[in-house]
Amino acid sequence: MTARRVVAFGGGHGLSASLRALRHCAPELDLDITAVVTVGDDGGSSGRLRAERGGLPPGDLRQALVALAGDHPATRRSAGLFQHRFAAVPAVGVPPRDGTDADLTAAGGPESRGAEPAARSDGLAGHAVGNLVLCGLMELLGDPVAALEHAGAMLGTVGRVLPMSRQPVGIEARVRGADPSAPDEVRTVRGQHQVAVTTGRVESLRLTPAAPAACAEALAAIGAADWLIFGPGSWYTSVLPHLLVPQLADAIVSSSARRLVTLNLAAEKETLGLSVADHLAALRWYLPELKVDLVLADAKAVGDPEPVERAAESLGARLVLAPVAVTDGTPRHDPAALGAALVPVLGADR
Repeated sequence: MTARRVVAFGGGHGLSASLRALRHCAPELDLDITAVVTVGDDGGSSGRLRAERGGLPPGDLRQALVALAGDHPATRRSAGLFQHRFAAVPAVGVPPRDGTDADLTAAGGPESRGAEPAARSDGLAGHAVGNLVLCGLMELLGDPVAALEHAGAMLGTVGRVLPMSRQPVGIEARVRGADPSAPDEVRTVRGQHQVAVTTGRVESLRLTPAAPAACAEALAAIGAADWLIFGPGSWYTSVLPHLLVPQLADAIVSSSARRLVTLNLAAEKETLGLSVADHLAALRWYLPELKVDLVLADAKAVGDPEPVERAAESLGARLVLAPVAVTDGTPRHDPAALGAALVPVLGADR
């Protein structure tokens, strides 16, 4: 059987869930997986490295690599190392505390219970090891794609991770009610992190620069793909940015691949006020030529399926409902359940 070539678009936890699901069904369907990852992150460890060292923010790329890491014990250990995040170092002369009486005495007696010692200034605190490794590889090799290939070999990845562009981008949104004291005022919110946590309603989205060059390897993967998968993930900061890169958008529209949209299980801060159907409408708003074959959603998250079915049909798609959430009630995709739902979808002949 010829391998089915799948390209998944996104970033952060949403793309990670999609990739883990694809790994679950990869053996049965013989999938060739490529992840195309957003490069707009400007928060946390990635934001610090981007500001201090330049280059692509590594966090979303790291998460995609870890999601595709191989199952050998050594590669799983390496994946754990990539995810390890350095904690702040306690103040000099204060031993680490684990809540024992000896620790309480050393820290100043029982009255000190609950008071944490001051932390020293530490440049490593908050950084994920994998972010530092990717940053180092990008500097050493001079090319982010070569760096990701090398990191993928370190982790034994079952698939390939590519950036949507070799240059970092900024994300800006026009947001109504970004300031709660002025709910009708529309203002520009700059930066992926600020857009992601805004409590206002995003009315429009753009990248800076407006037309970043797409990663050539990503364009080639799209051209050769059998399936293009969008979502789940933060709609405005992980999914839609791909449609705003002109070369990527052209490649997506002209590709002969079938297209699948996996919907989120709950609204995030940036999409509060957006219905499930509105998420699909946003895809068409930013890329009117986009045609979709299937929309995959969880029945409980959808509620009344009729408006979602109409929104899917407006994209040329059929709605498929399946139980893809974890069973503890939190709005997270279960990779095994999502993978099981993807098998008949991706395995179907045209």
